[in-house]
Amino acid sequence: MNNKVFSIILFALIAFAMFANEAMAGGYGQGSLRPYQCLPQCTRRCSNTRYHKPCMFFCQKCCNKCLCVPPGTYGNKQVCPCYNNWKTQQGGPKCP
Repeated sequence: MNNKVFSIILFALIAFAMFANEAMAGGYGQGSLRPYQCLPQCTRRCSNTRYHKPCMFFCQKCCNKCLCVPPGTYGNKQVCPCYNNWKTQQGGPKCP
């Protein structure tokens, strides 16, 4: 096998691995999102709350800092320590 073919195959495998890793992350886990993915993830996260505007504001703020949003509409914050551990001045959770 010549070097050109080997290089193409190696590049394809690396690209596939990067794509598979991002697809499997699904927005869960620290740093698994890109900033442009925060809005749809926060829309999902805040879909069941009566306080949609504040939820969206703080979720997007947290997502832009942590680059993750926990799964579901409530709880599950342990999958994103940054999102979970960011507190208000009073010590309460900052992120919904």
